[in-house]
Amino acid sequence: MMNWLRNFMAGRYGTDHFNRFLFGVALITMLISSFFGGAVLYSISLLVLLYCLFRMFSRNYNKRYRENNRYLTYQNRFLNFFRKGKNTVNQRKRYHIYKCPSCKQKIRVPKGKGRIEITCPKCHMQFIKKS
Repeated sequence: MMNWLRNFMAGRYGTDHFNRFLFGVALITMLISSFFGGAVLYSISLLVLLYCLFRMFSRNYNKRYRENNRYLTYQNRFLNFFRKGKNTVNQRKRYHIYKCPSCKQKIRVPKGKGRIEITCPKCHMQFIKKS
């Protein structure tokens, strides 16, 4: 039986990150439609599941690979938005972030140094701030 399945899947695309995402979306929409009794939502989940199976059994490697890469770029953009926010929150614990009055360049200064003279690395303007 396993040998038959292995031979059947030879030359086919299989699963990737986008397929796993689609499968998860299909399962979640099926669960929601079962609780709220939505036939439209259930139909959408079946269509997503069929598309997931179509991608899995497809022999067009290049197209499926491009689809997966497009999904991964969107996923990274989405996740980087939250990573950037988390990084900013972590930096605000140790640093003050000021803007240069002339060029609006962001400048990171360590906290707890008292009144210091800050020199902008972009326009070389000097200004005094409390850190």
